[in-house]
Amino acid sequence: MCGLVGALVFDQSAFRLSESYLARMRDSLSHRGPDGAGLWIDRDHRMGLGHRRLSIIDLADAAAQPMPNEDETLWIAFNGEIYNHAAIRRELNDLGGHRWRTDHSDTEVILHAFETWGIDCVSKLRGMFAMALWDTRRRELWLIRDRIGVKPLYYSLHHGRLTFASEIKALLEDPDQPRALHEDSLFQYLSFLATPAPQTLFDGIKKLPGGTWLRVRADGTMEEHRYWDVWDHTTPLIGHSDADLAALVLEKLRESVAFRKVSDVPVGVFLSGGIDSSTNAALFSQGEARPVRTFTIGYDAEYPSYRNELSHARFMAGQVGAEHHERLLSLDDLIEFLPRMVALQDEPIADPVCVPVYYVSELARRHGVIVCQVGEGADELFWGYPGWKTFRRLELWNRWPVPSLFKRMGLQGLHWIGQGDTFHYERLRRGSLKQPVFWGGAEAFPEALKQRLLSPRLQNRFRGRTSWDAIRPIHERFTSRAWEQGPLHWMSYLDLNFRLPELLLMRVDKMSMGAGLEARVPFLDHEFVQLALSIPEAAKTRGGVVKTLLKQAVRGVIPDAIIDRPKQGFGVPVHEWMQGRLGTLMQARLSEFCDQTDILDRAAVRELVQEHRDPRGWYLFNLALWWKHYLA
Repeated sequence: MCGLVGALVFDQSAFRLSESYLARMRDSLSHRGPDGAGLWIDRDHRMGLGHRRLSIIDLADAAAQPMPNEDETLWIAFNGEIYNHAAIRRELNDLGGHRWRTDHSDTEVILHAFETWGIDCVSKLRGMFAMALWDTRRRELWLIRDRIGVKPLYYSLHHGRLTFASEIKALLEDPDQPRALHEDSLFQYLSFLATPAPQTLFDGIKKLPGGTWLRVRADGTMEEHRYWDVWDHTTPLIGHSDADLAALVLEKLRESVAFRKVSDVPVGVFLSGGIDSSTNAALFSQGEARPVRTFTIGYDAEYPSYRNELSHARFMAGQVGAEHHERLLSLDDLIEFLPRMVALQDEPIADPVCVPVYYVSELARRHGVIVCQVGEGADELFWGYPGWKTFRRLELWNRWPVPSLFKRMGLQGLHWIGQGDTFHYERLRRGSLKQPVFWGGAEAFPEALKQRLLSPRLQNRFRGRTSWDAIRPIHERFTSRAWEQGPLHWMSYLDLNFRLPELLLMRVDKMSMGAGLEARVPFLDHEFVQLALSIPEAAKTRGGVVKTLLKQAVRGVIPDAIIDRPKQGFGVPVHEWMQGRLGTLMQARLSEFCDQTDILDRAAVRELVQEHRDPRGWYLFNLALWWKHYLA
C-alpha cells in the first residue's frame, strides 16, 4: 500500500517537470508511505512519477518505486497489492525472456505482465490496485484502477499537462491547479454523501472509475475504457441447492481470506462482533501458528442510537483464541480528530464512521500490525441491510400496473399533509416516473428537501433536476447486462458501482492510510463478487431472512450466537453528541459557511441543525469543514 503521483506534459506545452515540483506532490502523501520515497523524471522532463512506500511485500530496497523494467522502457508507480503475484511470476518464468531484479515484488510482476500481455494483463491480476504505467517507446501513459474501486486514483487536466495521484491533496500542490467547487457534484453529494465518478467536489479534478483504464498519449489524446463489469463475468447458478450454493460461497470466501494473508509484515483483523468481521477472524485464524490479532472500537457510554458491540467482539475473539485489543472513544476524541479527518478525506466522506475507522487503524498500527482485513461488501452482496426488505417490496409494487393517475393523487395527498420533502414522497415520485425506487444505501436528503437546503441561486440553477442523472448510466448498464433483473440484484449492483467505491471504500482507504495501515477487503475479491452475483435472488431471500445464504455458509465456522443476533451496523452516536458541544460547533461552522458562501440557505440549515438537531446535519457540517480547509 502506498501513494503515487505523477505528471505528463503534453508535446505542445513549454512546461518542464522539476524534482521539487513532483517531490511536493509526493510528500503530501507521506502518511500513505512512511517507509520510503522515490522519484523518476524522464530525460525530456515531460513525464515523471513519484512514490511513497508502505512496505508490505518484498521489503528490500530493490522493490522500491518508481520501478522500471529491464531496459527501462517501461516505468510504474503502483498502489495496492496483487495477491496472486507468485502464480503470475511462475507463468512468466515458464514463458521465458524475463530478468528479475527483485526476489518477490508484486510491482515487478505487473511490469513483466504488461510487457507480455499488454493492457490485457489486468485480467490476470487478483487484488486491489491503482497504478500508472509509462511506456517510453510508445510515449503513452496508462492509468488503471482495480475492478471494484478499492484503491483511489485522481487526475486533473490543465495548462497543457495531466497530473495524477492517489489523493487529491497531492494535485493541489501544483501551483497552477485551480481550486473551485464543482456545483453539479455538490448537488449529487447532498443526495448520496459522495460524488459519482468521474467527478469530484473540486472543479477540474476527476477520479478514475473502478474497473476502468485511461490511456493518455504524449500529444494529449485520451481514451477511457471500462474493462470490467460484473455482469460480463457471471454464470447463473440456476438449479443448485441452497446447501451447494452455501458451500461454494464458503469455499470462495476461504480462498479470498487466504489470499489476503499474503504479506511480509504483521496482519490483523478489524473485529466488530458482527457476522462479516467474525467470519474474517475465524477464517484468518485457520492454519495460523500464532493467534490472530484483532482490534475493535467502542464508546465511553451506552447511547440509545448506538449500543456498544464490545462484548460480542470479545466473545468472538475468545472463540478464535485471538490476541484482542480495543479502545473506547468519546466525544472529545471526535472533536480532536476533526481537522485531521477533513485533511485526510480530500473531499467530504459524509459518514461519521470515518472517526472509529481511523482510531481502530491507529490502534492496530500502535500494536505493530501494518495490514488488517475489514468486512466491507458482504451486506451489499447478500442482502444484509434490514432496510432492503422495504425497498424490495417497494420495487416489486412499483412494477404493478397501477395507473399514473393514482400515483399522482398519492403525491398530492402527501404534499397536502406536509410530507412533500420526505422520503415517502420521494419514493412515490420515483415510482410515478417509472424509475427504480432504490437510489443507493446511503441517501441523505430527498429531492425536495435538498432543493430547500440550497441557496436561491443554486435552487434556480438546479430547478427541475434530480439526482436520477447520476443513477441513470448505472441503471442502463444493469438493464442491458444483468442476467436476472430483480430488485435485489439492482440494489447490489448500484451499491457496487457507487456507494461502495465512492463512500464506504474511500472512508476505509483514507482513514486507514492516515494511520499508515493497509486495509484489505476479502468480501470484495472480484471472483467472490462474481460468484455472489451469479446466485439467484431467491436463494438469498429465503423467508425474508437478512443474509440467509451467507449465514448458512458460515454456520459452523462462527458461533450461532453471532449469526443469529440482531444486526447492528458499525456506527457513531452522533445524535446524542449533537445535543451538546458537537451541536454547538456544527451551528457555528455552518453559520460561518452560510455567511461566506452562496451555497446553502441559512434558514433551512438553521431549522435542520439548530431546531431539529437532525443527525443529517453532520453531512452539511462535513461540507462546511471541507470548504474551509480546501477552498476558503
